[in-house]
Parts: sequence; structure tokens; C-alpha cells
Amino acid sequence: MKIKSILLLMASPLFSVAQQNIKLITLDPGHFHAALIQKSMYPQVDPAVHVYAEASRDLDLHMERIAGYNKRTAEPTAWQQQVYTGKDFFQKMLDEKKGNVVVLAGNNRLKTDYILTSVSKGFNVFADKPMAIDTKGFEKLKKAFAVAQKSNVQLYDIMTERYEVTTMLQRAFSMQPDLFGTLEKGSPEDPSVTKISVHHFYKYVSGSVLTRPSWFFDASQQGAGIVDVTTHLVDLIQWECFPEKVIDYKKNIKILNTRSWTTPVSASEFTTVTKESVPEYFKPITDAAGNIQVNCNGEFTYAINGVHAKVSVVWNYKAPEGTGDTHYSLMRGTNASLIIRQGKEENFKPTLYIEPRSASANIEQKLNAALAEVSKAFPGIVLNRS
Repeated sequence: MKIKSILLLMASPLFSVAQQNIKLITLDPGHFHAALIQKSMYPQVDPAVHVYAEASRDLDLHMERIAGYNKRTAEPTAWQQQVYTGKDFFQKMLDEKKGNVVVLAGNNRLKTDYILTSVSKGFNVFADKPMAIDTKGFEKLKKAFAVAQKSNVQLYDIMTERYEVTTMLQRAFSMQPDLFGTLEKGSPEDPSVTKISVHHFYKYVSGSVLTRPSWFFDASQQGAGIVDVTTHLVDLIQWECFPEKVIDYKKNIKILNTRSWTTPVSASEFTTVTKESVPEYFKPITDAAGNIQVNCNGEFTYAINGVHAKVSVVWNYKAPEGTGDTHYSLMRGTNASLIIRQGKEENFKPTLYIEPRSASANIEQKLNAALAEVSKAFPGIVLNRS
């Protein structure tokens, strides 16, 4: 059985709607997620957004994306961007304090420092993953969370995948014990929870080919694959399998095995998606054939509260014609498996499948009861039997 034909509108404000006083600051934008925060307008968010960054191509691309939202025909936005481009942009932001939520999505080399200093100065922070890309950054991030708590400010990861509707439904149906049963423990060889994402450097975002910054291909600035998109997948596993439970990574997590590998990107492919020539700093990771070996892929198997899980992220240069990014997600219960597939059969749109583990005389009754319960929170979902 699969779930499709879903009509659902969700909002996730950082503060309650009643406050009506969120004032955004965009700091050193470089990733398109910084602009996507402003793809729509919200009544609780001030339309005036202060941007602090050094003059650069990254900033130009960010401003072009916001302008595109403001000028589009369907539901145009009305953001008022106020930009400061001095070399002291970060200190200027701290001194002026013209907003209360700092949006961070860009070059990750300095992101953790930006986070720690911002929360120390009383700003809330809304940051894209990864918040840290190495051990040194992780230690700073731990300190940042402690400082944020002490300062009574919020430090949030954007975590957009929590609001992808099939993921929300997978979580909801896993909380229907008559249908799903209980989450199996699995094994290192056969995890009961698996999440696999395949991404592409050449892709369309908001209707046009995405221009990526050069540093995106450098693991020392972007972060290696094992700490980047995998952050989304690990978060989803915790959120779905252990809802509302605190996970202590020192006690509840056991890493079993890991691996990472590179994706070759030719000089011409690099130029196509960055609109730039290959910088000199890529020489150490450029092979004899002239291909940049991008350290962007990673996977690992681990145990979380005794449940075996696997996450895997693969980056290819470009999807075959007519295809796109794909996502696979498995939660295996004692009574049924909940599987999200996004392949050719699904027209590359994520679709949730409910697959009973064994024949049951009252499976239809259980399915209908679970659907009725889940529909209370997700009106409009339809169960198609296949």
C-alpha cells in the first residue's frame, strides 16, 4: 500500500505567531538555503532583512535569488534587503544588532565561530547544516549550545527534511502500534532503519540551474560528505524512532563502521555549475586526468538505543535525463515496514509505502484505523492499494 495525493500546508516559526517580532539578519550568505528562508513571507517576520557580508560573488547570487522571489509572478515576496559590505561586516552586525535571528547558510569554515560569537552576544541563530565540520568545530559547537542556554537564546538547525510530508507520515504511521508493531532492533548487517540519499551537483532550484560557489567542492570549507547531508539523515532517525526523547551521544550511540569516498568532477563540469575557472587551491585534490576528487560521499552504520541504523549519502555530477535527486527510507516494525521510495516508478516524487510483514486477516481493519487516526493531523491523505 502506498500513500499519495497529499495536500498539506505547514509552518514552523522560530517564535510564536503572537509575538510578530522576528527580525532576520543574514550573515555571510553563500549557500542557496540562506535565500530559501525567504522564499515565502510570514506575518511574524519583519520584511526588512539586514545582510552583512563582504562584497563577493556569493553575496551577489544571494541578492539575485531574493530579487527573484520579489519579482516572481506567483505570490511575489516583498523583502526589503539592507546590505552592509564592509570588511568588518561581522563586527558591524554585532555592534548594530538590527535583528534578533541570525541566519547562517554559507561557507562552513567559519560557521561555528559565527554561531558561538552570535549566541554569546545575545542573538538567536538559525543555521543550516553542518554547524561544525571537524573535531575542533564540534567542541566549539558544544560550548555554543551551553552559552545559548545560559543566555536564554535559541540555537536551531534549519533541518528542512523534518517538514517533508512523506517523512512526517512515516513517523506518524510508526506511532500506530496495531499497524506498525514495534521498531525492530535489526543487526549491523541488516539494519532496521536505513536512509539513503542521492544528490547531484548540477540541479534545478526554484526553476533554474543552481549556481554553486567554488568552495562548495572543497571539503576543508564545505565539510566532507560524512558530516554534511548525513546530518539530515541522522536527525530524522532520532526524530522518527525516538520522538521527544533526548539522545546522549556518549551513552546512546555506538558507531559500528564508516566509509567515505570521492566523486570526480572535471574542469568543464566545475565551470558549468560554478561559472568560474578551477581555483589553485584544488590542485592537491586534482588527479592526473584533471578531475577534482570531491570528498562528498559518506555512509556509516551505528546503533542508537540498541537499534541498528544506516545512513548513506552519494553525490553524482548530474542525474540522467528525466530523473533527479532520490531518497530511500526504511523503518522496519514487527508488523509492517514503512518505506519511502523516490525512483522512476514514483516519477521521482517521494512516496510512502506501507508493507505488512506477513498476511493478516484483519490487516485492512488495521490500515483503515491507522489512516483514520493519522488523517486527524494530516487531512487529505489517500491510501492506494497496489
